[in-house]
Amino acid sequence: MARTISIGGQDFAKLITNHYFYIDKTMFIKEWWENGDDVTLITRPRRFGKTLNMSMIEQFFSLQYADCCNLFEGLSIWKEEAYQQMQGTYPVLNLSFASVKENTYENAKTAICQIFSDIYNKYQFLRDCDVLTQRDKTYFDRVSEQMCESDAAIALYKLSDFLYRYYGKKPIILLDEYDTPLQEAYIHGFWNEITAFIRKLFNASFKTNPYFDRAVLTGITRISKESVFSDLNNPEVITATSDKYTTAFGFTQSEVTAALQEYGLTQKEAQVKDWYDGFTFGSTKNIYNPWSIINYLKKRIFSAYWANTSSNSLVSKLIREGSKDIKMVMENLLKGGQLHTKIDEQIVFNQLNHSDSAIWSLLLASGYLTVEKHTIDEESGKEEYDLKLTNKEVHIMFENIIESWFGSSTASYNDFIKALLADDKKAMNHYINDVALATFSYFDTGNKPTAKVEPERFYHGFVLGLLVDLSDRYMITSNRESGFGRYDVMLEPYSQQDNAILLEFKVHDPEEETTLADTVAAALLQIDQKNYTASLQAKGIANHRIRKYGFAFEGKHVLIG
Repeated sequence: MARTISIGGQDFAKLITNHYFYIDKTMFIKEWWENGDDVTLITRPRRFGKTLNMSMIEQFFSLQYADCCNLFEGLSIWKEEAYQQMQGTYPVLNLSFASVKENTYENAKTAICQIFSDIYNKYQFLRDCDVLTQRDKTYFDRVSEQMCESDAAIALYKLSDFLYRYYGKKPIILLDEYDTPLQEAYIHGFWNEITAFIRKLFNASFKTNPYFDRAVLTGITRISKESVFSDLNNPEVITATSDKYTTAFGFTQSEVTAALQEYGLTQKEAQVKDWYDGFTFGSTKNIYNPWSIINYLKKRIFSAYWANTSSNSLVSKLIREGSKDIKMVMENLLKGGQLHTKIDEQIVFNQLNHSDSAIWSLLLASGYLTVEKHTIDEESGKEEYDLKLTNKEVHIMFENIIESWFGSSTASYNDFIKALLADDKKAMNHYINDVALATFSYFDTGNKPTAKVEPERFYHGFVLGLLVDLSDRYMITSNRESGFGRYDVMLEPYSQQDNAILLEFKVHDPEEETTLADTVAAALLQIDQKNYTASLQAKGIANHRIRKYGFAFEGKHVLIG
């Protein structure tokens, strides 16, 4: 009989004692322990089992679970006799920053202090034991959600010391989702304050702390060493390209095959692969998203479960406000293409506004892109990657993000598409101005946008919108060579019943053009003079089936002719 599936279960003991669906990842315990690293940082996309594995580690090693060896009986780790003797023999500090999603530094610090206060409350018995001095007890009493920054920075250091004195054994420290407050700080503008605090915390907890045995940190991204790890002595960092722990997070092909068989869904394996496969960790391919697999097994409906579990606000912001090159790459990726690029897995958040490679690195770490090919130049040692969208649900997620960009102007945008297809220039002009007015500044990333840059970002976002809405009828490309230059946008029809469409965008130049109508005329003239129709004609599309439009921009006003 198939096991019950618990959606969102992150407590290892609860899953095991209730005989809920669980894929055995306990050999991660042995692999991690035998590597012997003092501080291990493991980055994986969200909903990939990080929290469940931290719960598993805690319940295996923690003294509080010394009488719970039955949790592991029958699992892989219990076949290792040496590890049976280790179960329940260490003090363990297990905490998570997953809930620290604040929009100001003070609120974020308070939330972290509350986490420390809660864990001190868990060990309240230490307050009154003989191993603590009066000074220790005074510090213990200061730990609260309102404690000062200097007290908060040493909270884990002090508690490690207290536990070591009480048990005579150094604790294991587990910190889950360490980077959540850092990502929120980048989005909400208090990056410098939070990184200064986290640096102090990590220095005290993991560098100058002689009272912990070893530690595991998990997160989505590898924040640059300069930002938060500058005081640590070379933590072992495991990223998407590392060959350690490659099967400990996410489901392998054989695990998914067995799960589908258990629930009578073997015939759906090809579709499951299309939707949820595609993740690569190190040299291990065909890793599946566990959140989506579990949801599919229970609901038996294909949907973008993982992609829809968060707002994806940072990803949307980076692509929406990015350069035309960012949007052109997204255009190619959405059509099944690949990106050849360098990757720096140390995410420097303050570089995201001006470094395309930093954005692709973040999307790779977050699971939205996957490694198709990895090459190393033998002479220079230079590493480069071919990346693509991970799978079908990621593709759908990006389509939804692009559609959401037009926000309150969605109706006008859709009406513009209808007018474009109907060759109704009057309606096109009406609706495009509604869209431009609502979204120009939304697509811009500069504090003082120039007249040239703002329309450029707008129209490349606009092109992605076309790609989402019309990709079933047209092959949509931008900035490609044809004739004697590069056109702005081309819509090549799949059916002979549809016309081809060329769009050329120009910013009004008052020194050369008196009116916007003159700018439109210049755009149309450019299409003809540079023979942009050449590539369409080469494919047998007659001139009378090619429609040409010039878009003239002046501020937020647009004229189409």
